[in-house]
This record gives sequence, structure tokens and C-alpha cells, in this order.
Amino acid sequence: MASLRDLGLSEYESRAYRALLNTGPTTAKELSRASDVPMGRIYDVLGAIEQYNLVRSQTASRPKKYVAVEPDTALERLLDDKRRELSETEERYEAMVEELSAELEAAEPIEEEFWTATVGPEETADLLLERLAAADDNIVMVAVDPSPQLDIRTLGEDALAHLEDALDRGVTVEILMSRELVDSLPETVGRRYREALQERADFAVRTNPDVRGSFTIVDGVEVCIQVPNPLGSGEAFGMIDLKDPEFAADVYGKFGPRWEEATPLSF
Repeated sequence: MASLRDLGLSEYESRAYRALLNTGPTTAKELSRASDVPMGRIYDVLGAIEQYNLVRSQTASRPKKYVAVEPDTALERLLDDKRRELSETEERYEAMVEELSAELEAAEPIEEEFWTATVGPEETADLLLERLAAADDNIVMVAVDPSPQLDIRTLGEDALAHLEDALDRGVTVEILMSRELVDSLPETVGRRYREALQERADFAVRTNPDVRGSFTIVDGVEVCIQVPNPLGSGEAFGMIDLKDPEFAADVYGKFGPRWEEATPLSF
């Protein structure tokens, strides 16, 4: 169950505020008895919840009296405090990431052959998006019929967002698709393409009925190949990510003629 402690109050502060709601205007001594907050702590507790703007005090009376702010107002104030706290935490972590990013920036990547693989639709999508985010120079994508196991709506929108980020980094993007895949994409993807990407010189999409398999070439040295399920036609089984400049060049050599024969995309 939710409690005032979840919004930042201590146990004693929570007890004191709840008790004030029941007692009405009261003194610290009376509140101590009503809330079971020790007398030696009650003034510190009242000072704390007064800083949270959860109570009002009547300083003209002797002894001083306190009254609780209405619950809706009090909770909204606590929520605002949490929002500010979270915003400050987010800014602090963003600054940390920026500092660490510069610190961890590698000099020149070691050009060694390397491969990895994933199994399953979620893992396949995660690997593809990860490699798109790693591109520095160019991305070539070939995509055919949508896989029944992949959420084409989510993946299409996420992939487009990653491609936009890549373009902002100076990466050029070429995408060759089957018409069936284009027709299966959600309208949000088509609208985003028309409004933000269609006129860009560094972004091109074409369709060609004579494309087989789905793969992505990153920076001319790395190839991500979608592996269909051998037990189910058209289903995504996994993905192989192979870093090999020579192999990537061979794959691009077969992509070139298909690209030249393709038709620029129009919705």
C-alpha cells in the first residue's frame, strides 16, 4: 500500500501529519501524545513538515499551535517536490553520461573479425537497434516481408528513430525494401518519413520485388543478418552480427545492382 513515506516523509513526520488531520489546531505537546512521536523529537518533526509546507502554524498563540494543510494540497506539494528531485537526478546522470562518454571514447577501433548471435524476436530487435546506434559513417538496410514474430509497428518506429539519430550524427542511410513490407508499416512511420526524411539527400528508400533476406550493413565492415526460423517460413529465429570487412564488401556488391534497379519509395 502507498504511504506518505513513499513521498519522502519519515515515519515520525507521517505520524505527525496524520495526527494533525484528526486533532485540528493543536500544540506540539498535544500532538506528541496524539501521534506517539516522542516529545524530544516533536519540534524537529514539526519543523520538517513545515518546510514541506504540509502544516501552518499560529505563532501569535502561546503555546504555538499547528494545523494540517488539506490532504489534496499537501500531496500535490509532496509530488512537486518529488518531480523536482527526479528532474535534478536526471540532469545529474545526464552530466555523468556526457562526462563518461568523452572519457571512454575509444581511439581507433581494432579491426578484427568478430561475430555474435541472438535468438528470439526481442533479442533480434535489440541487437539491430544497438548496431544502428553504433554506426559512424553509413547504414545499408535490406528488408523483405515482415516477420510474424516481430512487432513491425514497434520495431519500425524504433528503427526509424535510430536512423534519424544516425542521420544527425552525419551517417548516410540507404534502405531497400519489398513493397509488402512497405504496405505493412503503420501510418505513423509513413507520415514521419514524408515529413522529416523524404527530402533529405543523405537518406534514401527504394523498393524492389527481387530482394531476398533481411540484412543490414554498418559502416561497410559489419553485417547483421536476420535468420529465418527453419521450422516456420517467414518467422524470425534470430540474428547474426558479423564484423568482417571482406564479407561486408561482398554483400554490398550484391546489394548494388538491386539498388540500381529499385524504385524510389512513395506512399
